Amino acid sequence: MIAALADAVATELGAAVSGRGAEPAEGAAPNAALRTAFVDVLGPSPSEVLRDLDGPAVLVPAFLASGYHVYQDVPREVVESGHIAVAVTAAMGPDPALTRVMAMRLRAAGWRPGDAVVFAAAGSSDSRARQDVRRAAGMLAEQLGAPVRIAYVATGAPRVPETVAGLRAAGAERVFIASYLLAHGLFHQRLHDAGADGVAEPIGVHPAVVRLIADRYRSAARELVRARVR
Repeated sequence: MIAALADAVATELGAAVSGRGAEPAEGAAPNAALRTAFVDVLGPSPSEVLRDLDGPAVLVPAFLASGYHVYQDVPREVVESGHIAVAVTAAMGPDPALTRVMAMRLRAAGWRPGDAVVFAAAGSSDSRARQDVRRAAGMLAEQLGAPVRIAYVATGAPRVPETVAGLRAAGAERVFIASYLLAHGLFHQRLHDAGADGVAEPIGVHPAVVRLIADRYRSAARELVRARVR
């Protein structure tokens, strides 16, 4: 999924450069290759990728909330790389573009007004990440015009199954899970075992997500250019 997302972003940036969208600032290296890095378990790491790059680089954290990885791992990786011209963007979420995709996925799963909604996030021990999740859930509630209940898949409480059960005990006839996850995997599979009437697909590779990442890149690239000119 990450590779597909990188390919889609590369296509989006290529379209921008060829005149079909907003062009990056002059000197923002629009033809630079996209490289994928991982801060946990898999490789290569951001520091390894950055060491192989010549010239300015933009690092876009593909996280839906800004927790330990964004505030600790990513800056450490940049320092360890020794690269002297790196711009790090904000994390992907929360963002209205993600909210719209989540609402679309939820409706595709069968949700209708009046059905209960569980906003399912991976979870984090970082209070800043939990605040981001609360913001994202509030944005989805506003988009749907309906309340949503936050629950976590891996870290934190309440967990998704107990939240689904609690809503049923409170009288909800149908309960749907909105997946605040980027891709399929173990966490998303757990949602299907939580007892809901329907589970929305993960956010995934959607054109709105691609544009969001491309916009993050372009803004950071412009800042790099301005910094080099000063």
